Amino acid sequence: MAAMITSWNPEKKHSDVERWICIYPAYINSKKTLAEGRKLPKSSCVENPTHQEIRDVLLAVGLRVGVENKLYPRERSKEILYRGRIRVQIKNDDGTPVKSEFGSRESVMKYIGESIPKLKTRQNRPADQQPQSTQASNKNKGKKGRR
Repeated sequence: MAAMITSWNPEKKHSDVERWICIYPAYINSKKTLAEGRKLPKSSCVENPTHQEIRDVLLAVGLRVGVENKLYPRERSKEILYRGRIRVQIKNDDGTPVKSEFGSRESVMKYIGESIPKLKTRQNRPADQQPQSTQASNKNKGKKGRR
């Protein structure tokens, strides 16, 4: 996506990047609350999705996708893991859906929520996350006597 994105203009076509929908990983993160930016019910969401996973799922289904180095405004952490905004074209220039099953932003987000757990990278995740949770619980050990 080499073209610079400008402000919205009514003359823009649906094929222009400015008219594509935006999806932040926080929209489908089951760890977030509605106040923190989750847009779907937890049953339709995924635990800590990344912009790469969202991009891979949408490219696999055949949608035009762009990735931007943006941070969700409600995101508290500034870490690079939480960066990334996905732009997706869901309408043709005449206003018809690019794919009939994706007529709205919600349908795209629900599809992402269903598809990310099926990714090969997600199949091995639970074993990888266990050591991280034990490290977090061990952090405060040994600090009792220090002041």
